[in-house]
Amino acid sequence: MFGVEASSAPLRGLPEIRRFFRTNEVPIYFVSATAFNLLGIDRWVRNFRFMNYYDSFDGHHPHVFVPKEREPRAFESIEEIVNYLLGHKELADHVRSRGRGKAVFLMFDEETEQLASELGLDVAFPPASLRHRMDSKIVTTTLGNEAGVPSVPNVLGRASTYPELLELAAGAHLGEDLVVQLPYGDSGQTTFFVANERGWNKCEHEMLDEDLKVMKRIEPRETAIEGVVTRHGTLVGPLMTELAGFSELTPYTGGWCGNDVFAEVLTEQHRTQARSYMQAMGERLRWEGYRGYFEIDFLADVSSGEMYLGELNPRVTGASSITNVTAAAYGDMPLFLFHLLEFMDVDYEIDVDELNERWTHPTNIDEWAQFVMKQSEDTVELITEAPRSGRWRMGEDGVAFDRPDTDWHNVAGQDEAFYLRIASEGGYRYKGADLGILVTRGRLMDDDYELTDRARAWISGIKQAFAGRPLEEEEGPQLPENEPFGFKML
Repeated sequence: MFGVEASSAPLRGLPEIRRFFRTNEVPIYFVSATAFNLLGIDRWVRNFRFMNYYDSFDGHHPHVFVPKEREPRAFESIEEIVNYLLGHKELADHVRSRGRGKAVFLMFDEETEQLASELGLDVAFPPASLRHRMDSKIVTTTLGNEAGVPSVPNVLGRASTYPELLELAAGAHLGEDLVVQLPYGDSGQTTFFVANERGWNKCEHEMLDEDLKVMKRIEPRETAIEGVVTRHGTLVGPLMTELAGFSELTPYTGGWCGNDVFAEVLTEQHRTQARSYMQAMGERLRWEGYRGYFEIDFLADVSSGEMYLGELNPRVTGASSITNVTAAAYGDMPLFLFHLLEFMDVDYEIDVDELNERWTHPTNIDEWAQFVMKQSEDTVELITEAPRSGRWRMGEDGVAFDRPDTDWHNVAGQDEAFYLRIASEGGYRYKGADLGILVTRGRLMDDDYELTDRARAWISGIKQAFAGRPLEEEEGPQLPENEPFGFKML
């Protein structure tokens, strides 16, 4: 039996949907560098497997498959890692032995779609071409304008010199203290703050021959929220704050490095506005032919109180891990399962308005937080010891490994955390390298959007668990051939 036949009676309500996934017979694979983004979904979905390049669990996770033979090579994108995995004989043999199934990804392209088809896998996402178009910050701005979701005051255009940039900004009355974004790329690396000609000179080479989004600079509170465009309407998850630009966690100014989710994010007006904007954008995406999971970054202007559209991510994101462990997820089911429903060849009925209303109640949102740690220091060394994945505990003597574990659902208090290892012994640490992710209960930022003492203790404790040695001169050329950390993996 391949799931539930489309001609069967529809699944009515959450109990029937949960039972459908508990008895699911269709193999479903999350193919990515690590299991991070959807870790724990296998608790809810029978026959859900993670197909990864990095084994964060040293073979101990029962549902993680990592090829034993892996080429040490430099990847230039997450899509390249995914395509390498789909073309790997070990993975292909494993998939074919289990029969036709479905695949989900963090990022993928047209080559991915072809490789998946050859393995008998249906991609459970809209086409890569549609996702790529909507991933553009320029297109996002246009879609938002059409949906009635405003962006920070901006102008779209091109500039090859600083005077041309000022002329472009002057036409929209943006002033001279500007933020400039490229259409694609991680915002931490493709967003530039230009307040004078010296600022322009630092990033001029990035701007040439590019469509630009030029914005007035504001003092923002950065937030994120995820949703799912379903056939019955747009479901909206909890609003969460974003950790961004903390030098202890990332070398990139403004770069995303984690999230806090709690009931009282910003004001009630902001939360209501964000949810309304999410539903408006969801309906606009549906009109474009998009369905399934998406995330939007919102910017709350400290001075004016306005809520602005930041970025659209038409995919699973680094925030998905937190969205799917909230109390609402426990009480109903993880938001990602509603995404899977859209691609499972089954009819179903849900009351979107009732679910969205229920998920706004503070009692359905408990406090979780995560940080994503990159190497901030401008040093290069070979890792001789790395912190293990599993449960960690904070005590009077600092942070220490407690026990092996395979996901974060069992973390019970703020003195506990789950750490997922990315960089391991034998790899390299250097500026920008992804090291690992820590998930815990409670908040990592205070009301002034500064790291709490507890957050800093977790960060320093995990960093101290690394050991390494500087590279010898003859080892240097090996580095770019063996490490793929020049792009956003999460």
